[in-house]
Amino acid sequence: MFTLSAFLSYVIAVTFSPGPNNLMSMISSSKSGYRKTLPFIMGVTTGFFFLVMVSTYFNRGLFALVPQFQIGMKILGSLYMSYLALKIMGIDVIGILSHKKTTKNFQVLYGFKAGMILQFINPKAILYALTVVSAYVVPYYSTHTHYLLFSIFLAFMAFLSNTTWALFGQFLNRFISKYEKQFNSVMAFLLLYSAYALW
Repeated sequence: MFTLSAFLSYVIAVTFSPGPNNLMSMISSSKSGYRKTLPFIMGVTTGFFFLVMVSTYFNRGLFALVPQFQIGMKILGSLYMSYLALKIMGIDVIGILSHKKTTKNFQVLYGFKAGMILQFINPKAILYALTVVSAYVVPYYSTHTHYLLFSIFLAFMAFLSNTTWALFGQFLNRFISKYEKQFNSVMAFLLLYSAYALW
């Protein structure tokens, strides 16, 4: 039997906990404000919607592949999150992006496309989508309408979570600006922790 309280508790705990999406939203907003962070948040929301839809329709097949698939995603996700952490600290890893704060670099790192792509190489998002769908959606619902509504709801929760973290970053902008180096180091460490806690 579907238990709404258990479903909501799981969704809120996982969605609002620190992770690459939330940390990137907070960092972006602390540097450039919520309006410029909104494309990234919308990218996260859109990407997560599609991720949940894919997980819903293919969860059985994906779960069969998880032992092999999970290792590859851990490697790719850990490397990408580590790359983001180094970028936050101002280290130009492969020369694609400069540490200078230009509009182009901001759009590449925090734009809509970056937010959307992040969902498909973020092990936390992938495993969350797989587990929430297999535990709370597919066993109890079987219509396309239900799948669509659950995907919209979960994407909306992702939007709320990233917005909350972004507003938190903007609210603390003055403090963060004063201690930018220390703040970036802490955020980079949390991203690295998110990456290597997967192992």
